[in-house]
Amino acid sequence: MAEIIQKDGTWTFDGDTVRIVPGSDKRVSLLRKSLGEVAVPLRALAGITFEPGRKSGRLRLRLRDGADPLTRVAGGKLDEGSDPYRLTVENDRAGVAEYFVDEVRNSLLLDEVDAGPTERYLLPGPALPITMGAGDGTATFDGEEIRLEWNWKTEESKSSRGTTTLSLGDVEGVEWRPSAGMENGFLRFRVGRGNSPAPKYDPHAVELYGFRKDPLMALVAAAVVARLPHPNAAAATPALLAKTSGPADAVPAPAGASAPAPASGDDHDALLRRLRELGELHQAGILTAEEFTTAKQAVLKRL
Repeated sequence: MAEIIQKDGTWTFDGDTVRIVPGSDKRVSLLRKSLGEVAVPLRALAGITFEPGRKSGRLRLRLRDGADPLTRVAGGKLDEGSDPYRLTVENDRAGVAEYFVDEVRNSLLLDEVDAGPTERYLLPGPALPITMGAGDGTATFDGEEIRLEWNWKTEESKSSRGTTTLSLGDVEGVEWRPSAGMENGFLRFRVGRGNSPAPKYDPHAVELYGFRKDPLMALVAAAVVARLPHPNAAAATPALLAKTSGPADAVPAPAGASAPAPASGDDHDALLRRLRELGELHQAGILTAEEFTTAKQAVLKRL
């Protein structure tokens, strides 16, 4: 097992999982302390690097696109101190950091881990229930409902509507933006395709002013995103259907044509496995009921 312990936190690797525990130092960000321990499975990694510096170095984990809901929500906008996948390493521990990198890289090579995008989240996101307050409101998510409660900083036209309650099924997307310069940030839950008002007036958004607790709203966003349909799944579905149906199913058979020949023993087993895979994808929410039915019928025709 590889392990590196620093004031910033502790990383361990057992060959299957990188475990990240935030440090207790007062300089560790609120986001990392609130998120707590993160277990990153090897299959979620795209790479790892160690970058030496004059006073200290940096260990960085690079996750596969779509593997982590927090990374997806943040879109590279988390400040370095709040990023759980970076570790500050004192120069006298640089050798340990390099050994850690070698161990992870060797495992990635031996296991032939695909560094490309994923079609489902491989990390679960922040634990539920979750409640965070920042900016002009407090956001709570229990896995089924989102509650937005307002404080004294909220614009009256928004606070006068009272607490906003949204069902997870009504949410089409989540946006989190930190403040930048003179522009305030926000956490917004999209419930329609129309144009949304400015976060200051939007009852589905918490406005953020650039204060210390603002990054905590990214955790609420990640908790919700982890339970919404994966954005890469829709793009993968046509390829999956094409692989399942095969060229023979792309064009309907002409009238009067004979039925397809029964599958051989090996083909029969492969098609049964494909049916089980389709069922698992449907249960995971990657395939809709209609897509599942279409793909299943294509497989059944070949049995």
